[in-house]
Amino acid sequence: MNKTNKAWTLLALISLCCFLATSSFLFVQSNAVSYVSDDPKACINCHIMQPQYISWQKSSHARVASCNDCHLPHDSFARKYLFKMMDGTKHATMFTLRMEPQSIRIADMGKNVVNNNCIRCHSNYFTNALSAHNRHIENKDQRTCWECHREVPHGSQRSLTSSKHGLIDSKNIEADWIKKYLKRGKK
Repeated sequence: MNKTNKAWTLLALISLCCFLATSSFLFVQSNAVSYVSDDPKACINCHIMQPQYISWQKSSHARVASCNDCHLPHDSFARKYLFKMMDGTKHATMFTLRMEPQSIRIADMGKNVVNNNCIRCHSNYFTNALSAHNRHIENKDQRTCWECHREVPHGSQRSLTSSKHGLIDSKNIEADWIKKYLKRGKK
């Protein structure tokens, strides 16, 4: 191997080591493993989701469904985790680059998933042939469940600074990594 090839090889190895070290640091600091779980607290690793977490926590759905039960597809394992990866990457990028909107709104892809999950979990309500629910499903009129059921499960809050059901101490729901970070800053 000549000197030029050795230099390029060394540069490539150093670059690879820097990339792996930075990736490992970010993986640990962001608590990336938590995003693979079904724990709703993973959704508040970014503080901007606290109003949604609080309103869900106070809703009837908190006893029977996690965030992933409603917000991820359940038709296949691969689709669930692909969707989770794509959506999580989008959220992490927006949060990291400070691009999150003041009023969080679900994207079209997410709307379809949530609506399908409403139908999947509540299909026992569609047994009556005369029900309005059946007309919506059979006619494929593109109406979402929350057009009638607006308060389920997140209430009517629509921004980072509002939370209809936010009458709990937010320190109890902060992500662990935020608590550790804040403790280090006080030393």
